[in-house]
Amino acid sequence: MKLPASTEWLLHCAATLAQLEPGASASAAQLARYYDLPAPYLAKQLQDLVKSGVLTATTGPRGGFRLARPPSEITLLRIVEAVDGTSPPYECREIRQQGRGALRPEECQSTCVLAQKMTEAHDAWRHSLAGVSLADIIATLPPTAPARTRSRLGGS
Repeated sequence: MKLPASTEWLLHCAATLAQLEPGASASAAQLARYYDLPAPYLAKQLQDLVKSGVLTATTGPRGGFRLARPPSEITLLRIVEAVDGTSPPYECREIRQQGRGALRPEECQSTCVLAQKMTEAHDAWRHSLAGVSLADIIATLPPTAPARTRSRLGGS
């Protein structure tokens, strides 16, 4: 499974916002400069996190984005699903019943074993991401990282 680049952007932006002081925000332009990303496209992507309740946004000169809830309540799965949706990446189209190698219908009474295994893998991936919060990510950073992030994020 290959996720779009915007997934990486939003995971990093959410982790960056988690390092800010409670109640502090950062604009899309600040986050774009911080990661050298295209600001208009990033702003559009950040709106997906607002719609899903991961972030809140305020407008105006002091406006920007901030986490909508504590970092311990925001999982990586929630962020990924906000950007990429919840549909599984694999869809079985039952090709085992087509073409010269087609199985008889009575041989296809149970779910395709390949579909089962792909579903199991997707469920394991989701479970893994659901078990990691932004707080868990921040806890792995060097102790000086949040202050450094706050300092560099504010600079132009």
